[in-house]
Amino acid sequence: MSNAADLSLARLARRSLAARLWSWRYIVLRRISQFGILLLFFGTVHWAWQYPAKTPLLAGNLSASEFIGVLPMADPFAALQIFLAGHVLHETALIGAAVVLGFYLLVGGRVFCAWVCPVNAVTDLAGWLRARLPIPPMFHLSRNTRYFVLAASLVLSALTGLAAFEWVSPIGMMHREIVFGLGAGAMALASIFLFDLLILKNGWCGHLCPLGGFWSLVGRTAMLRVRFDKNTCTHCGECARVCPEPQVLNLKRLEVAGLVNSGECSNCGRCTALCPEDSLSFDLRPLVRMHNAERSSSGKGG
Repeated sequence: MSNAADLSLARLARRSLAARLWSWRYIVLRRISQFGILLLFFGTVHWAWQYPAKTPLLAGNLSASEFIGVLPMADPFAALQIFLAGHVLHETALIGAAVVLGFYLLVGGRVFCAWVCPVNAVTDLAGWLRARLPIPPMFHLSRNTRYFVLAASLVLSALTGLAAFEWVSPIGMMHREIVFGLGAGAMALASIFLFDLLILKNGWCGHLCPLGGFWSLVGRTAMLRVRFDKNTCTHCGECARVCPEPQVLNLKRLEVAGLVNSGECSNCGRCTALCPEDSLSFDLRPLVRMHNAERSSSGKGG
């Protein structure tokens, strides 16, 4: 009997571990994406990764880069600041900005924040620790503050003739210094970590980062969305508990739209992985609308 009980407990533990790993799948995939991109930049600089021969694999940084000498990519927000600063953008930079902007318009604007930006790993760690420690917020700040910082960055760029946010961006500093060596960027990362941990939950990404604000505006039209099934939702609140942008999970709005319509959603996947009823899942906006239309028609017919 003891052996049978031990075997049953072992099977239960394996199932529990498997379920836990499955609930972490998007976190694991996001880390693979973030650190994989950094590795491509690092390997190109330090290990001379090339493809094809004599062509750098991924040259540059997150502000401006080129993949295998063919595909230019540029940060549209950085390009906008440079343009407002009065500088003429090279044709390659314009094409690169258009490529990146087009990609995120289709996939999801703030997908960059959750799946590409390396600062996200630091803020996620701070959030994970904060959830396990009795640390109250020191003050409250509107999430719309990031849009004021965004506007200020553009205005300052136009007034000073410099790409204002690019000069102080912890994202750029972190990326450059991981690739080329640590320095001031490490201090910026430490500051963001302590700010998120001790002062304000999701402080940097959720309230202040103007790049996040920029991609939030872009994300309003994105095709990749989190779909919501109101018929299976029990309003347990698990999704809002783990979401770094809980305001996007307003259930009344979700019931009307059938999806998370806010551009502030970063498509991080936390809510979809942890929802006990599977009421939330990734889908494409046109398919969600089609599904809602079919359901509405069937309801009228009944």
